[in-house]
Amino acid sequence: MSKKHFLAFDLGASSGRAILGTLEKGNLELQEIHRFKNQMIRIHGSYYWNIYSLFDELKTGLKKCVNEYKIQPDSIGIDTWGVDYSLVSASGQLVGLPFAYRDHRTDHAMEEFFGVMPKEETYLLSGIQFMQFNTLFQLFASNKESHSRLNIAKSLLFTPDTLNYLFTGVKKNEYTIASTSQMLKPGKAEWEEKLVKACGISKELLGTIVQPGEVIGTILAEIQEDTGSAEIPCIAVASHDTASAIASVPAEDGNWAYLSSGTWSLLGIESPTPLVSEETLRMNFTNEGGVDGTTRFLKNIMGMWLIQECKRIWDEEKEMDWQEIVDLTCEAEHFKCLINPDDPVFLNPGNMPKAIQEFCARTGQVVPQTKGEVARCIYDSLVLKYKYTIHQVESVTGNKIEKLHIIGGGARNEMLNQLTADATGIPVWAGPTEATAIGNLMIQAKALGEVSSLSEIRTIVKRSFEPQEYVPAANLDWEAAYEKFLKLT
Repeated sequence: MSKKHFLAFDLGASSGRAILGTLEKGNLELQEIHRFKNQMIRIHGSYYWNIYSLFDELKTGLKKCVNEYKIQPDSIGIDTWGVDYSLVSASGQLVGLPFAYRDHRTDHAMEEFFGVMPKEETYLLSGIQFMQFNTLFQLFASNKESHSRLNIAKSLLFTPDTLNYLFTGVKKNEYTIASTSQMLKPGKAEWEEKLVKACGISKELLGTIVQPGEVIGTILAEIQEDTGSAEIPCIAVASHDTASAIASVPAEDGNWAYLSSGTWSLLGIESPTPLVSEETLRMNFTNEGGVDGTTRFLKNIMGMWLIQECKRIWDEEKEMDWQEIVDLTCEAEHFKCLINPDDPVFLNPGNMPKAIQEFCARTGQVVPQTKGEVARCIYDSLVLKYKYTIHQVESVTGNKIEKLHIIGGGARNEMLNQLTADATGIPVWAGPTEATAIGNLMIQAKALGEVSSLSEIRTIVKRSFEPQEYVPAANLDWEAAYEKFLKLT
């Protein structure tokens, strides 16, 4: 195995990074090249992403890699959050800024959509969980509001597809990101025409779907000029960040589950086939595309967004660091109050601490007053939701989960990792924290023939990044807390 350099662009809803991966003799090393902020922008009451600013940041990352770090990457790959999209005109220009998934135009879109196509039929055709911001409902809402951009557009590209297009001039839809739209057939790289028609758009907007590991094209001459880079391939990695993250889970055989912990908590299993039934509909599980023909059977849980938004509000008074929040949490009493993390009121309330206090008051609980009490409420509620979700997975599959792999930025939170082990009663293995970037890098390596399979990728990840184990401790009455939590779901 020769020494190779790959550059991963990993974009989240709050920040983005350019991570250089060096693969040599079966070992992967990482180096952060560039980091930048990302946030929604509000214009005339609607929320958007500044896609042009993001593109400039990616070019800056490539330029730094080549000029400051003196390393020419052999390829680049881009992953982002799911569901959001850009529209492209016949002449190749983007039609305005893309909407952000927390935009309020979809607040009632699901219920209105079910007047066109019943909920049960929508799920059986897609296998995707119902969330108001799924692309299907975003397009339905925009069509209902007669947005002129839909009349101008000739192509639809999801966020990583859009950035790939800006780099290469080639328009392709990558499978894992397209699967988040709720417009694909379960487990297949095929658009479901009944769903496309129901949301009111032309199928002509939707392009060719490519699998993770395919070459989109080479970067344009103008980008080579801007960055000093050579002509290198842009790879369609597992472009949905969770798909890349799961590809890097350092798992072996056995009944294991994963928790990709970041702004969202995504908890589930890797399944060889989609699991679509009335039971999974009732539980609102999703079946998203994975690497090498796998299905990501999982549930989206409102994750670190809850505490991130609290910190944003608290920082307006006095800026806090994360350790201070953990310390305050540890001082607060367990289980005084709990929330359902996925209640719609927490999607984008503006003032998260206030929203949590109002939820507790409305449900007849003690109202948290201090920062520590609010944080304790969040963390206890999250791990109880993890316990609840694992029970659901076990009931669908008939298999007992024996190990939980926590990956992503949330794997750094030792307190939360231990709480998760305690609440679920199963061993937790935390790491790698840079799971998404690692999966991105390793799919690039696979595309260039440096690794041959998902199994080999995971062997390299486990060798390169040793996870930390957390053993369950029976020091609290989690079952009583769980019974209290169930009344809120």
